[in-house]
Amino acid sequence: MFGNYLIGLREGLEASLVVCILIAYLVKTDHKDRLAPVWLGIGLAVTLSLAFGAVLQFGSSTLTFQAQELLGGTLSIISVGLVTWMVFWMKKTARNLKSELQGQLDAALAVGTGALVLTAFLAVGREGLETSLFIWTAVQATGNGIRPLIGAVLGLLTSVVLGWLFYRGALKINLAKFFTWTGAMLVVVAAGVLAYGFHDLQEGDFLPGLHALAFDISTAIPSDSWYGTLLKGVFNFQPNPTVLQVTAWCLYLVPVMALFLAPARTTTPAAGAGANAGAQAKATKAG
Repeated sequence: MFGNYLIGLREGLEASLVVCILIAYLVKTDHKDRLAPVWLGIGLAVTLSLAFGAVLQFGSSTLTFQAQELLGGTLSIISVGLVTWMVFWMKKTARNLKSELQGQLDAALAVGTGALVLTAFLAVGREGLETSLFIWTAVQATGNGIRPLIGAVLGLLTSVVLGWLFYRGALKINLAKFFTWTGAMLVVVAAGVLAYGFHDLQEGDFLPGLHALAFDISTAIPSDSWYGTLLKGVFNFQPNPTVLQVTAWCLYLVPVMALFLAPARTTTPAAGAGANAGAQAKATKAG
């Protein structure tokens, strides 16, 4: 449940921040009369995200077992790829997100109402579709009934409250650090979802090795115990994973976490300028 709460919080907060920046910029630049198209675009994006989640949930229930495993496994792998791209993108652009969105709004204001609707729709819709897909695959991975969904909804509601507090100026935190820590935790969650996706493909006979277990500690950590449920809800832990699951988990988590936590490379213009000056001096002497 906590893992799904984290997904809802992290993904929802991104969308909330986007909404806050769009609305605040229009208000501060005396364009309150253009708020309606922005809210329309936001509403359409939310509706599309909810519809996408409903299609995933109810559409998959009408499929055969093998088709369900193929769909679940494939979407799990796709969602992990999207979330991985998202956490790296947010780490890189968190500091410049406000200026980027404001630039898009300026361009949309110059074009007209339709451009405002489209800008808001695209800005929020991307986050919404990613959230729907990742929450659906994470809920399927934990498989504990409605509790994972409740966790995700609570996370989304928390993100809405935080977004409103940001807008009102009552809450100020270091967003770069926040997205770094929550991004690192999401990488761990994504590793579990990836392992689950490979297990689905094994259960559907699309990949071999379903009965080749890496280890089995189900007697020490029963999946129906409170601590087994906790580990599964937070880390998608499975007490009897296959060799392929463990391999996929390690091959994803170790390099992705190392790259994500690595400090950003910074350039030193002074050093570059000094090198250029030295080269020019040598060229002058040679001449």
